[in-house]
Amino acid sequence: MLETVRGNKGAQKTLGLVFGIIFGVFLQKAGVTRYEVIIGQLLLVDFTVLKVMLSAVVVGMLGVHLMHGRGLVNLHVRGGSFGATVVGGLIFGAGFALLGYCPGTVAGAVGQGAMDALIGGVTGLMFGSWVFAVLYPRLVPFLSRGAFSRMTLQEVLHLGTWQTIAPVALLIVALLLGLEWLGY
Repeated sequence: MLETVRGNKGAQKTLGLVFGIIFGVFLQKAGVTRYEVIIGQLLLVDFTVLKVMLSAVVVGMLGVHLMHGRGLVNLHVRGGSFGATVVGGLIFGAGFALLGYCPGTVAGAVGQGAMDALIGGVTGLMFGSWVFAVLYPRLVPFLSRGAFSRMTLQEVLHLGTWQTIAPVALLIVALLLGLEWLGY
């Protein structure tokens, strides 16, 4: 079955759409598509966004590595650069600060009928993407500055995959439990 999906672009797009909708439903159910929750995270008074993101990291990390171990997926670690990280962070941060949504929560908020997300968010995403595409040729020299390699945490620590994943997962779960215990 997996080989059929790998060779079928239509099936890949359909699965992407279905899982995207499921992800949006989970974001909405967790409350992170609400402006007040996102602003609460930025003001460090509501840690719902952090808890959802850390939960997603644990589930994704375990899921991807379990599937990789069974040969169901291939891992493709990408390198990066400090220049690209700075530009991406500035663009993301500006949109986040101006509207109070990130791209994922904009989509979820639009799905639940938030007009500010529809007008400001979708327009901002489209306009920001267009500006970046227009400026990209001039940004290339800066984007490639400070390149870093395609190293994983287990390579940096000189440990096996599960010797790295297990303690990281436990650390994140402990942090989540600590946030709950503290009332956040």
